[in-house]
Parts: sequence; C-alpha cells; structure tokens
Amino acid sequence: MLYSIFIMIVDVIASLLAGILLLRFWIQVVRVRPPLSLGQFMFQLSDWLVKPLRRILPGIGGYDWASLLGAFLIVVLSILASVGMTTGFVPEFIFWMSLLRFVSWILFGFMALLIVEAVFSWVNPHAPLAPFIRALTEPLLRPLRRVVPLIGNVDLSPLVALILLQIAQKLLSALIFSVI
Repeated sequence: MLYSIFIMIVDVIASLLAGILLLRFWIQVVRVRPPLSLGQFMFQLSDWLVKPLRRILPGIGGYDWASLLGAFLIVVLSILASVGMTTGFVPEFIFWMSLLRFVSWILFGFMALLIVEAVFSWVNPHAPLAPFIRALTEPLLRPLRRVVPLIGNVDLSPLVALILLQIAQKLLSALIFSVI
C-alpha cells in the first residue's frame, strides 16, 4: 500500500513538472508570449533543470531543446521509480516505456489545452488567458479547420482534434501494454 502511494506521488509530481517543461517548449514552438504571472511561474519551477541542460544541449533553431530533454528525463526518472523497483533496471525496457509515456503525456497535454480552450469559449471568451490558450491550440486546429466545416457558426474542429488525440492515446496504450 505504501508503495502504491509512493508511486502515485512520484507520478503526480513528475507529470506536473514534465507538463510545465513541455508547455515551456510548446510556447517557443508556436512563438507566443505567456502572460507575465504564468511565465514567471513556469520559469521559476523549471529553470533549476533547464539552465544546466542548456550547457549540454543549447537551443538550436530557436527552440529550447533543454526543456524537451528535461521533460524526457523526468519521465525516465518516474519510470525508474515505479517500474525499476519492481522489475529491475533493464535499459531497453526503461527507454521504450519512457518514450511511450513521454508521447502519452504530450497527447494528454494537447487534450488539456483543447478542453481549457473549450471551457473559455463557453464561459468567458474574453478572459485574459483565452488568447494565450487559443494561440497554443491553433497549430493543432488549423489543419482540421480546412477539412471540418462550420455547422451554423459552431466550430467542431476542437471536438475532432480531441477524438483524434484520444484515438492516438488508445493506440499508444495498446502499444504500451504490448511492451509490458
């Protein structure tokens, strides 16, 4: 029982920290400036890991690859904490499980952004964070908007994107269970 509580705490902390690092990377990919308070929060929580990693992996092409590497390392450490204690440290297994969980967290992050954007559009489309969230989801929705028509001024592309992300998540889950 204590082991499962420990694993839950490790997973929550790891997913939150990796999520912040992935968001930090995605903000640079889409070239959007975060609101000041959110930006300060993200940088203060992640600079301790990103700054040393920049010495190893500097920004190339205008992207902060150290944030992405940091997120992956957090995933590896969470896998080592959970799986490594029970099955031992098999490097290939740890790597593939980490890679699959990393992609899974990216998919969950995109789903969360789409849900937050949908909530903003229903509740308060003029909220201070709404344009920021919209800018983060626009690269996902732009290709779908070319294919999915508006139905009476209702944009169904976020719904289609959520369904596609869930399908990708199901396929990834099946792949994870085949590795285990």
